[in-house]
Amino acid sequence: MTIFGDNETGTGRSSLTTGDRRGLAAVRIGIGLAQGIILYLLWRSVGTGYGEDAVRAWPATIPTLFGPLLLVAAFLPVVLLAGVGRLRLTTLAIWTLVAGASLAGLAWHDVARQSFGDLNNPPFLSGPMLAFTAAALFIAHHLVVPADQARRRVAPFPAYFDTAWKAGVQLALSIGFTGAFWILLYLGAALFNIIGLKFLEDLLQKEWFAIPVTTLAFAIAVQLTDVRDALIRGVRSVVLMLLSWLLLVITVLVAGFLAALPFTGLDGLWDTGSATALVLSAAAILIILINTAYQDGLADNLPPLVLRIAVRVAGVLLTPLMAIAVWGLALRIGQYGLTPDRIIAVACTVIGIGYAAGYGFAALQPFWRRADWMRPLEPTNVATAVLSVGVILALFSPLADPARLSVADQTARLARGAVTPEKFDYRFLRFESGRAGEAALARLAASTNAEIATRAKTAQAAEDRYGNEAAGAPDVTPVIEAWPTTTLLPAEFTAAVPADDDRASCSKPGECVGALMDMNGDGRPEILLARQNSLTMYVRADDGGWIATGRGSQPFCPGETRIDPRVALKAGTVKPVAPLWADLSLDGSTRMRIEPGEPCKG
Repeated sequence: MTIFGDNETGTGRSSLTTGDRRGLAAVRIGIGLAQGIILYLLWRSVGTGYGEDAVRAWPATIPTLFGPLLLVAAFLPVVLLAGVGRLRLTTLAIWTLVAGASLAGLAWHDVARQSFGDLNNPPFLSGPMLAFTAAALFIAHHLVVPADQARRRVAPFPAYFDTAWKAGVQLALSIGFTGAFWILLYLGAALFNIIGLKFLEDLLQKEWFAIPVTTLAFAIAVQLTDVRDALIRGVRSVVLMLLSWLLLVITVLVAGFLAALPFTGLDGLWDTGSATALVLSAAAILIILINTAYQDGLADNLPPLVLRIAVRVAGVLLTPLMAIAVWGLALRIGQYGLTPDRIIAVACTVIGIGYAAGYGFAALQPFWRRADWMRPLEPTNVATAVLSVGVILALFSPLADPARLSVADQTARLARGAVTPEKFDYRFLRFESGRAGEAALARLAASTNAEIATRAKTAQAAEDRYGNEAAGAPDVTPVIEAWPTTTLLPAEFTAAVPADDDRASCSKPGECVGALMDMNGDGRPEILLARQNSLTMYVRADDGGWIATGRGSQPFCPGETRIDPRVALKAGTVKPVAPLWADLSLDGSTRMRIEPGEPCKG
């Protein structure tokens, strides 16, 4: 049998006989079943309950063991399914060991870096790590397979293109097949339920059945798509053709966006708070669609002239997009320091710069060189693929752990005075940066600066990430519009306030309107803070601050339009009036207010 690849030709598929294909099917089915059984056993060890009430079994009782086992069991069988029949046995064994060790190491670090509070419930693994690891594994696998088949360290570019895009179509079809399989199972269960037979519905609820049958269905789908090689290539050709024409749309949109920037400025882009993510997303789409048009670069797949022009224009557009991404990141990091999201964005930008440099150079090649158009794109793709794998491995290992780097940067900003103690985000250290953040928070709690120590201890005492969101959060400077515009609201009222203060929710221009008004005729004005559907009254405290003493609201009556208190304040129609009924004194100090019983009836 040669089910592990053809040792003579290196094609990995061309010499397979019918017997070999049957053997390959048996191997893949065995992999699918083994994966399902292992995943079920891992799920069973999770047990029941949450937090301190959880009942766990080994290995779920050891997060640093359970996490690596889970990641290896989830991802490594996919590598084996894609490798058998394509890689030589020696290469497959070495690649499996390398991939398995890398997956285990990444998962161990991901679990080990988390705070103890995050380790109450499996699977312990973070979402970004899972997503980026899956991407790195796909890229790395499709660097290994063509090189092994070509018996070269670097395979010809058409081999990379053919292998990767075919595998992408196979993966999508296999996932779709598995989903359709489950839809049919639930449809069958519904049919049996009609006649009073619930055995199939009950069976589908059993994890010992559901998990192995899912992995088995996926393995069968991989085998079915693999033996229909011509069909997969046909589907891929259609997908590439359709996507390539979308390149015209995104190229026109991005070009229009960049052309409009000199007239609109970048302020609107920065105000979104997600400018870098939007720009990087646009660049990623351009890169993918450029490749759908270029394909393997062979003369037989040369696209029409309009698409060749679009590819060149899109290749040039990547450079200004990356410049905007770098600018936006530099501004954000300069203002607010590093965060894990910004570090990941920096990593993505570095990869994007690699694409922009290579594609821009390729796009500037002479137009008349028809046979070699965009040829530098090919080494660019291979080099950036290697770079992407390296960057992902660094990000999710101790080399460039985003949480560790962010904690070091944020605490350094606090130490040098770039951020004041009341503006520092202690909650980030407590809940969003793992053990590195908890260690830094402990150091701040022991600080000789009384304000820093107090705020750090408050954040340490917060047990629930979502229960008290103000604990340890930085103070917020409210955005309050004074009315009339010539009025100057007291500085104590508009100064930075704790995150749990009602004024902290005033974050956008026009959202809150404040006005001075004497509400009780004592000659000292109170402050009315109006929002869309409510109004809060503030009085000056003995210490000079302002405290909320009451909130006004209007009844909602069907068929009537509510009056926006902000609009009423600006129109000058807001004024104090006597209540319809006097308050009642119950014991000389406690008051009872009489509210209209049916405010919507006259």
